[in-house]
Amino acid sequence: MKIFFEIRKQKYLEALDKHDRSKAVEILVKDLKVFATFNEELFKEITQLLTLENFRENEQLSKYGDTKSARAIMLVELKKLIEANPLFRDKLQFPNLKNSRLRTLINQSLNWQHQLCKNPRPNPDIKTLFVDHSCGQPNGARAPSPANNPLLGSLPKAGGFPPLGAHGPFQPTPAQVPAPLAGWMSNPSTVTHPAVSGGAIGLGASIPAALKHPRTPPTNPSVDYPSGDSDHVSKRTRPMGISDEVNLPVNVMPVPFQGHGHSQAFSAPDDLPRAVARMLNQGSSPMSMDFHPVQQTLLLVGTNVGDIALWEAGSRERLVSRNFKVWDLTACSMPLQAALVKDPAVSVNRVIWSPDGSLFGVAYSRHIVQIYSYHGGDEVRQHLEIDAHVGGVNDIAFSHPNKLLCVITCGDDKTIKVWDASNGTKQYTFEGHEASVYSVCPHYKENIQFIFSTAIDGKIKAWLYDNMGSRVDYEAPGRWCTTMAYSADGTRLFSCGTSKDGESFIVEWNESEGAVKRTYQGFRKRSLGVVQFDTTKNKYLAAGDDFSIKFWDMDNIQPLTSFDADGGLPASPRIRFNKDGSLLAVSTNDNGIKILANSDGMRLLRTLENLSYDALRTAEAPKPTINPISAAAAAAAAAATSAGLADRSVAIAGMNGDARSLGDVKPRITEEPSDKSKIWKLTEINEPSQCRSLRLPENLRVTKISRLIFTNSGNAILALASNAIHLLWKWQRSDRNSNGKATASVAPQLWQPSSGILMTNDVADTNPEEAVPCFALSKNDSYVMSASGGKISLFNMMTFKTMATFMPPPPAATFLAFHPQDNNIIAIGMDDSTIQIYNVRVDEVKSKLKGHSKRITGLAFSHVLSVLVSSGADSQLCVWNTDGWEKQKARFLQVPAGRTPTALSDTRVQFHQDQIHFLVVHETQLAIYETTKLDCMKQWVPRDSSAPITHATFSCDSQLVYASFLDASVCVFTAANLRLRCRINPSAYLPTNIRYFARSF
Repeated sequence: MKIFFEIRKQKYLEALDKHDRSKAVEILVKDLKVFATFNEELFKEITQLLTLENFRENEQLSKYGDTKSARAIMLVELKKLIEANPLFRDKLQFPNLKNSRLRTLINQSLNWQHQLCKNPRPNPDIKTLFVDHSCGQPNGARAPSPANNPLLGSLPKAGGFPPLGAHGPFQPTPAQVPAPLAGWMSNPSTVTHPAVSGGAIGLGASIPAALKHPRTPPTNPSVDYPSGDSDHVSKRTRPMGISDEVNLPVNVMPVPFQGHGHSQAFSAPDDLPRAVARMLNQGSSPMSMDFHPVQQTLLLVGTNVGDIALWEAGSRERLVSRNFKVWDLTACSMPLQAALVKDPAVSVNRVIWSPDGSLFGVAYSRHIVQIYSYHGGDEVRQHLEIDAHVGGVNDIAFSHPNKLLCVITCGDDKTIKVWDASNGTKQYTFEGHEASVYSVCPHYKENIQFIFSTAIDGKIKAWLYDNMGSRVDYEAPGRWCTTMAYSADGTRLFSCGTSKDGESFIVEWNESEGAVKRTYQGFRKRSLGVVQFDTTKNKYLAAGDDFSIKFWDMDNIQPLTSFDADGGLPASPRIRFNKDGSLLAVSTNDNGIKILANSDGMRLLRTLENLSYDALRTAEAPKPTINPISAAAAAAAAAATSAGLADRSVAIAGMNGDARSLGDVKPRITEEPSDKSKIWKLTEINEPSQCRSLRLPENLRVTKISRLIFTNSGNAILALASNAIHLLWKWQRSDRNSNGKATASVAPQLWQPSSGILMTNDVADTNPEEAVPCFALSKNDSYVMSASGGKISLFNMMTFKTMATFMPPPPAATFLAFHPQDNNIIAIGMDDSTIQIYNVRVDEVKSKLKGHSKRITGLAFSHVLSVLVSSGADSQLCVWNTDGWEKQKARFLQVPAGRTPTALSDTRVQFHQDQIHFLVVHETQLAIYETTKLDCMKQWVPRDSSAPITHATFSCDSQLVYASFLDASVCVFTAANLRLRCRINPSAYLPTNIRYFARSF
């Protein structure tokens, strides 16, 4: 009763304070008169307040302030009253709930609700928990229910599914759920499917509770801290539709299928790069190193005296050497000029390549950064010089906010700055650190770009590109010099730091809570210098400490191994992996660099040992080195598609007997000057002795292969036969093939699951021999989408089960492509000239694109430019924006004079790995186009007497182009200028009993 009285009395006083006497009288009569029976004198005294001009004239109310302060005092009094009430005893302490508890409860409710549905579909649209939902009938063929769906399995049990968001930017999410910023900056999630966002559940409108109450992460090195969600990770379901992983039914043991994960991990510590393969004499102490993202033996080095160098590790050649020099002293600030006059000594703090390897940046200990452009070989040009910070520039990085290549710098002036990489214009300045900023780590989660920064006071902050200040404020273990880095797939965040006392830490962060997840052990008690670290292959961490290199498995806090690289290392050596983890550069005591290699790295170095990167500019025209993987792929395409296979086998030819995947790299198309005085020598391969080849036998009734590709992991070949059956050959790890990659030295096995089922397309009411076959493989090799004139089929690559069929003809599908960031979105080219954007999750065509006049023959996505490029039998190219699916540009091919293409000749497109240029393949030509302007950069036209082109593809590193012809020959081109380097004639790899059919790919 006292509680009610205090609340009503406060309402009465607020009305009097506003001089609203009628409202006060109403409150007095309706709300306060009931208390007169308990204390009539008090009620009379309250009534007398109506007669006063200001109720503060009453002695007991003389200290009444304003409404806000009075309410605050009332709340304190109410709290005391509630706590003193025995009815509330032991009931006011809120229980400790794990952060994921609400998410778990919602998942359980949604799954139970869907399990009770009379017509369950694998992609329900559940909008509320308050009423039971009922799945409507799907569009087209009915998909399997969760009870037997090979993708979803039955209701999830412990250990069933990983959390949403576990695979970074490529995890499909509901359309209206905001993308989290590393889990620390997410908005509250909206439940639109039987799974909810895996980001942190926030209490505010835009900032989760973890940000409002930042915690200092624990630094106990003996404890392996789990994430707050670890107990419930396996209990969350994934969105209905296609996930980023293959999820089998929970009562079925998954069958291992090597290479079908997101990355190829080391199988044992022996695969770590530990053999000293090269020793480079730099001449001054290396401070920072970085391998080129494409030419993975190309090492950039910055030293303690301001020098930079570019080394080709394969040939041990120093291609470029530059001493420190200010390019334009007059453009520099007066503080910089004064500092250089006072002390001209300058050191390099950081060197780094841009993502595509076309630029590299150098951060110096005095004010400036210099950006160079790299044009291949020893050709390095000055691009930008920026007077970036007052004092030293401690770190530099590249990023792509709003699709604009930018340079990010930080320095002694406590700021982080973002610059346009094309012209040096300053885009943003981030202020908020209270000490010199030591490092920056740009990253993105889905469509949110952000930057982590660390300062020498141990503070970690995060920034969006919006000038709105830091989003987080944490303390790094060690509280001094700390660097941060993500794993290669962008899903795990690590930091390495050293305290002023020499105590070093490597930790993994729980991004959903902003806390340390695990602290790795194994450092010496007092490190001599600041420890540097690096990550590789989403599996291993490495750090230079105690005159050696130490390695950890990311999932184990105990050290994995360490070695001293045959001695001669400093106390805290600088280290750097190349992109695929096969090489490791380590600084030495004698101003040198040791290149450590594993078996893959040794092969890579030997391949390039005698190859100079400016070979294309020399007049001697040396014999070209052929990329072995692409030679095998092109020969296979030629044998299987243009010739046909009369004896039910596929022939594969490989150069040097080796084939490897070089990883996900992004080279750039370079412009090379034309020099007609040079004599270019074409290498002809005519004899079987000049190459190594093998044939892939099979025991099925297959007469002709219609489509043929390597899997993305590089350890299998997937083929689609003319009778709508898919074949899969896999290379297994063995003594002769330690990495399990594709090679012409070891025959692969025709693989089938234990059930013995085949992946067979729907061919109802169609003749597959006359249809246009097409298929597409998801980025992680988990799914294949395929059609042979009938319905489109979705197959699980691990079980070969048909997960769904949809979109029966007419029109029939003629080309398929997965969206690079969401496996549930598929672009489907049709024989009626349209392109349909189909969402598997909701079984719905989202958009229909019209712009071609004949059937679609090619589709390719660019995740960098967010566009879809299409090509058709009308010889037209179209560029579509993937945000709204509007057509941006269109252009017809430049058909060479005198060449008349056939009526329905295919035009194929494939993006270069810089995601900006793309290859166009037509029976009359090969061409390289630039996407934004749709300009033809390079073109190659075969001689009139040559057979038509049937197919072409980039090599895995986009440095070469392999083309097959109707006469079963294969040609190898330099991708930069489409110069013909090598021709493999059919006699070199095809037996004489193979018949040639006039049928193009």
